[in-house]
Amino acid sequence: MSDQAFARVDPEWLMLVSEAREWLAGPVGQLLLEQERRLLEEELARFFGGYLVSYGPGAEGPPKARQIQCNVRLGAPMPGVQIVCEEQSWPLGEHAADVVVLQHGLDFSLSPHGLLREAARSVRPGGHLLILGIHPWSTWGARRLFARDGLGRARCIAPRRVCDWLALLGFALEKRRFGCYRPPLASLVWQLRLSPLERWGDAWQLPGAGFYLLVARKLVVGLRPLRQSRREPMGKLLPLPVAKISRRDADS
Repeated sequence: MSDQAFARVDPEWLMLVSEAREWLAGPVGQLLLEQERRLLEEELARFFGGYLVSYGPGAEGPPKARQIQCNVRLGAPMPGVQIVCEEQSWPLGEHAADVVVLQHGLDFSLSPHGLLREAARSVRPGGHLLILGIHPWSTWGARRLFARDGLGRARCIAPRRVCDWLALLGFALEKRRFGCYRPPLASLVWQLRLSPLERWGDAWQLPGAGFYLLVARKLVVGLRPLRQSRREPMGKLLPLPVAKISRRDADS
C-alpha cells in the first residue's frame, strides 16, 4: 500500500507506534520480548485452525504456531507488517480468524477500547484472543512513570481491567500467566546476574512480573449457560388422618 493511502492517518498514532517499536528494539525491550516469546509459543502450540492474526508495535515477525495454516501480521505501515491498517479499522471480515494476538497493542494505543473491539470482532466463535501487556504493578510499570523513552508512553492497563472488558465482549478467560521478573535494566551484565529470578517467578507465579498474558475464548453466539434454579428443601411427607365411616352411616 502506498504512503498516500496513509496521508490522513492520525500522525500521533504513527508516532506512538514508532516510539514503541524503537523502545522494544532496545536492550530492555528485547528482554521483555524474549520472555514473552517463550510463554506465547507454549500457548499457541495447543491451538489449530486456518488463520492467526497478530497485532503489535514490535518489529519481530508473527509468533510461531505450528498447527495454524496461515500466520499474518497487521498494523501500521512499517517493516515486517504484512497487512497495513489502522488500529480500529482491520481489513478482516467478522469471525475471520481462529486466533488473534495483541502483543502490547493495548499498551501503545490511542483507543484501547476500540482496538479490543476490533480484535474481538475478528475472532470466530470458539476462537481465542491472546493479550500481552505490561503489568502496571511491577518495576516495569514503576519505571514508566519516569521514563523518557517509548515506555513512558505505555498505558500499562491492569489485567483485571482487561478481563472486565473481555467479559463485556463475550469472552471467557481461560488462563492468566505472568513473566519477566527481572527489573528493566539496560545492562546485559545485570540481566544475566538476575536471570535466576525468572526460574523462581515462573515456578511460583509470583506477583510483580513485568508482563501478563491473558488467554480468552470467544463464547458461541446464542449458547449461554443456563442457571440452575435453586431448589428449596422439602419437608417430610406425613400421613393425613382419615375419618372412619361406619357401615350404618354409609347406608343411611
